[in-house]
Amino acid sequence: MLRGRGFEIRSRNRASGVEEIKARRRQQERALRKARKEKQLVSKRVPRGLQGDGEEMEIRETSVTQEEVSQLYQRIQHGSDDRLAALRSLRQLLQLKEVQQMFVRFENSMHILISLFTSNLASVQLEAAQCLLQLSHSDNPSISLVCLPATPYLLTYLSGQSAKFTELCLYILGNLAAENEAVRNQLLVQGVIRALAICLQSPHGAVVEAAAYSLSQMLQAKEAGEKIIPAVLEANLTPHLIRLLDLDSEFGMQTAVECAWCLHYIVSSGVNCECMISQGLVRQAVILLIALGRAVDSGTTTDGMELLIYPVARCLGNLIASDEGTQCKVQFHDSDMLQALSMFIREFLQSRPFVTRECLWLLNNLTAGDGQFCSAIFCLNLVPVFLQLIPFSGGINTLVLMLLGNIAEMGLEYCEKLQQQKDLFSALCTTLRTADPEVVRLTLEVLNMILSCCQQACVTFANQSGIQALEAIQYNSNEEIRVRANFLMDRYFTDKAI
Repeated sequence: MLRGRGFEIRSRNRASGVEEIKARRRQQERALRKARKEKQLVSKRVPRGLQGDGEEMEIRETSVTQEEVSQLYQRIQHGSDDRLAALRSLRQLLQLKEVQQMFVRFENSMHILISLFTSNLASVQLEAAQCLLQLSHSDNPSISLVCLPATPYLLTYLSGQSAKFTELCLYILGNLAAENEAVRNQLLVQGVIRALAICLQSPHGAVVEAAAYSLSQMLQAKEAGEKIIPAVLEANLTPHLIRLLDLDSEFGMQTAVECAWCLHYIVSSGVNCECMISQGLVRQAVILLIALGRAVDSGTTTDGMELLIYPVARCLGNLIASDEGTQCKVQFHDSDMLQALSMFIREFLQSRPFVTRECLWLLNNLTAGDGQFCSAIFCLNLVPVFLQLIPFSGGINTLVLMLLGNIAEMGLEYCEKLQQQKDLFSALCTTLRTADPEVVRLTLEVLNMILSCCQQACVTFANQSGIQALEAIQYNSNEEIRVRANFLMDRYFTDKAI
């Protein structure tokens, strides 16, 4: 067995094995990219002004009988003097799933509720709308179907004078659209996209945010690429969404978050991204991320900032992975963008690791086959930052190894710079000893590329207990990993003891 420094570098053909590794990693990256494109975020919500009501929280924990709900419905149905109070009580009880089911089973219940929603009494109309909001928040698709008759009125009221009521209608529409394709189909026929386009140009920030939220719920649908996104592009909504990706916007960060998700879903659908690029999406997203990076660097972070970084980074990552990826990269400010991403990686590693993962994914797409970005990583001395992430699991170490592989794949000059990093081989020896077979496999691939280029790397690796780490893999239960480790041993080191 090998001990100490006693080994010889075996003659090797650099091309042998490396092309196989490249092909395998490209295949894996395509699979990961597809998974990220397909991953969706479905959520329902109420306007922030209606959140945090202590009375409502107490009601949720109360058991309610069908008789109580029936009596309440009768008070509403018969138009008694206390109808408004009855509607308020119903709105609170409709937070309970069982009450939702009881209410919609009553004969003409939705007809009565919708007639009150269209009442000329503003107080009654508002309470009825809030009842519809609670029903729209149900995760039962059948509930959204019984709300279908309300959609024409909801769309009509979007052009009303009350910003608060418009906002409420938008959240009801968004919640209903999230659950049921039949609802979405009807909304499309009724002109929901054009109505949302008008709301996105509203002077009221709450209305703009709610419109972007409703649109994002539509865009997450499985049929979005075929039915919804073409309508969005035809209505020319994307320039409005791009314009709102702005920290200085009067509408606030949450509006930018909703718009970023909308843009992400459109890009992820596989639509021709060229029009999005020509409208300035890449430029605006890059400027935004750089501004956010400077805010993190100066210590002026804002609550919820990470919720904006996440969809913007994901959107850019998918754009770069598209057929227009080269055209996208031209619009990046190399050093500023890389510095911003490294800031996010460090700032949110412990508290919001999903941000770190997304930024690493974007870095992977930026560096894949791109010597300019790989060189910038060395110029900014970012490799030590990445090596510090090696101990972290949850996909972070995997993405770091893929990033190192992108750099090593660029050839001799880059491998030499990598092997000069003080902690590189100790970090790789650590990942060789992990239980995650994917991490070990990626480590072996990175090592193969570096060792195949640099004779000195073999010396350094051996001096840092690398050979012992490879030998330990002989006991790994994964046959493929054992074969790969033995390949490295046979290729780069002889089996001689001193």
